[in-house]
Amino acid sequence: VQLQASGGGLVQAGGSLRLSCAATGTSFSIDVMGWYRQAPGNQRELVATASDGGRTNYADSVKGRFTISRDTKYTVTLQMNSLKPEDTAVYYCNANVQRGMVNYNSWGQGTLVTVSS
Repeated sequence: VQLQASGGGLVQAGGSLRLSCAATGTSFSIDVMGWYRQAPGNQRELVATASDGGRTNYADSVKGRFTISRDTKYTVTLQMNSLKPEDTAVYYCNANVQRGMVNYNSWGQGTLVTVSS
């Protein structure tokens, strides 16, 4: 299973960006899809996740500003509003994939979000 992320870029503080991620492959299902981010010198951290059943989870730092949507079983978007310089990071799409009896995490290639002050 491959995850293809798009979106990201450079925006001024207070602006908005939208990230999208699509999973492709054969004979698989996904329960949870989401986004993580990693800023220089920091560990990768959770941003938001969405389950196939509609449950969402957000990091405290993005609550009220970011919205995650599970558009289909294999796609997820992250609408980021009121962006702050501290949101600058590489954002990674993540999916909890099940293929037969095997369950594993798949990661996208990462997309850079830069928020200027």
